[in-house]
Amino acid sequence: MTLKGQAAIVTGAGRGIGRAIAQRLAAEGMRVALLSRTAPELEETARLIKEAGGVSSVHPVDVTDEDAVRAAFAEVAAAWGAADLLVNNAARFNALGPAWEVDPADWWRDVTVNIQGVFLCCRAVLAGMRRRRAGRIINLIGGGTGGPFKYGSGYGTSKAAVMRFTECLAEEVKEDGISVFAMGPGLVRTAMTNLQLDTEAGRKYFGVIANAFAEGHDVPPTLAAELAAHLASGRFDALTGRAFNAGDDMATVAKQADRIIAEDLRTLRMR
Repeated sequence: MTLKGQAAIVTGAGRGIGRAIAQRLAAEGMRVALLSRTAPELEETARLIKEAGGVSSVHPVDVTDEDAVRAAFAEVAAAWGAADLLVNNAARFNALGPAWEVDPADWWRDVTVNIQGVFLCCRAVLAGMRRRRAGRIINLIGGGTGGPFKYGSGYGTSKAAVMRFTECLAEEVKEDGISVFAMGPGLVRTAMTNLQLDTEAGRKYFGVIANAFAEGHDVPPTLAAELAAHLASGRFDALTGRAFNAGDDMATVAKQADRIIAEDLRTLRMR
């Protein structure tokens, strides 16, 4: 299935993983709407896409602002029609440390961005997808999704919630022809991980991150971008509601699809 001419929306597209995903989707021929709070970063992503021959549009927006999200998605729909793909990449991880030490407002802001942002963007895109009875959504997960995330409880709690929301939404829209996936990008050097490397709290509680980078465990964001293109292609729609990780051998995943479904794998379950 070709992606050429389809429309995608990518949040957190101003830098890092979101930028890499947006560039890859544009290279596949998709028209890509770029969303984040920081306009100059979005403009740089748009410039890179244009130089490579791609098409994009810039929409500075806070994904936790319901009215702003609704307006941005309406702009995309007016220009290109209902979106074919939504990638919820925008995220926050500032509350570093034990639960009894972190600023409650900082902790809650992490949770709000990571959950409410995903919910509002999904809600905004689904009306058009349901009318066309087609569409795909990719929600990014991360540390804490499948197990405890020591000293990162806000981020970990929110990412586990994103995984469960992905599963719930996938069941709700399956009959509408819409697929919803969760995607783990791996440990990528981004502005978020740099916060863990450069702040006092980060150095105190997340030394393991610095050690991992020092040992060469630095996943390139292009792997997440490649996975996003795979999931956008339609080849994995039967595995809606499930989690994938950057670097997965997708040919092997395709061969194992029946077993994954039968044994309810790649899900958030209490066994």
